Amino acid sequence: MLSIDDILQQSRNAEPFAREQLVWMLELSPDSEASYRIMAEAREISRRLSGDRAEIHAQFAMNLNACPKNCEFCSFAAINKIFNTGIELSIEQAVENALLLERAGANAVYVMTTASFGLDAFLETGRSVREALRPETILIANTGDQTPANARRIQEAGFNGVYHALRLREGIDTGIPPQQRLDSMRAFKNAGLILGTCVEPIGPEHSNEEIADLILLTGSLEPAYSGAGRRISIPGTRLAQTFGMISELRLAQIVAITRLGLPRNVIGNCTHEPCVIGAAAGANLLWAEIGANPRDTMARTEDGRGCTVNACRNIFSEAGCGILEGPSRFFSSRKK
Repeated sequence: MLSIDDILQQSRNAEPFAREQLVWMLELSPDSEASYRIMAEAREISRRLSGDRAEIHAQFAMNLNACPKNCEFCSFAAINKIFNTGIELSIEQAVENALLLERAGANAVYVMTTASFGLDAFLETGRSVREALRPETILIANTGDQTPANARRIQEAGFNGVYHALRLREGIDTGIPPQQRLDSMRAFKNAGLILGTCVEPIGPEHSNEEIADLILLTGSLEPAYSGAGRRISIPGTRLAQTFGMISELRLAQIVAITRLGLPRNVIGNCTHEPCVIGAAAGANLLWAEIGANPRDTMARTEDGRGCTVNACRNIFSEAGCGILEGPSRFFSSRKK
């Protein structure tokens, strides 16, 4: 019979948790004393592993187009009919955005595209961004699935790592086969790119077993970070109308359980979207965003849901977290 005291002692012994134990924790009420104790434990782990230096990573979008992959939770999905007019940044605009985020103090800069964006154009932009940024600035790609050869091209263009995730109910709520996502992650790692990932996008319909399985999978990938992100409802879509959203408190509970379920050599633990309770529950990574955002119906997320680097800094400050100055340690501490 499991007890919260046993769970916390196992965590303090740095012993890995089994799937059944993660499910037990996920079954707790988010507002229970046991859940708050798990959040406190996760916060202490994150604080200790990062030296109480949380990170803020910042992403800009290269393009905004209706995407044929039709991930139902995404505002870019053609099936959701949110965006019908295509937008694509020039190389000069991309460099300007990257420098803006670097000057704002982001610990890593991400370049995001929709899944159908041409790789040659992405690499041309990436090389220009890499040349403009300081050599020590961490540059991360967030783009579609790739073959091993194309993954090597991304690494050769100057990217330090990638963000890539096997999403919950991949192949059911998305038009992408799950194995394709896993193959891409393997290709990125083999190419020498450091992987960042997440348990996402979580909705009320996802079972505790599904979430536990993905926590364990992300930990097995030896990423720079994992964590948890909730699905943001896109108005008028099937998922929004049928299921709605989980609360920030439930998300914070999952963020904390993810931290306990990750190996201790994974320093980073994210929450998305940024929130104080997530940071207080063990998240030591938040994202700032400019341009298009797959959770927003505004073409410029800085006019909508997106957070600035300074807003993320304030969230960490409100949660009593120290903040890293300089390049990301989550990525630089991982072996390629």
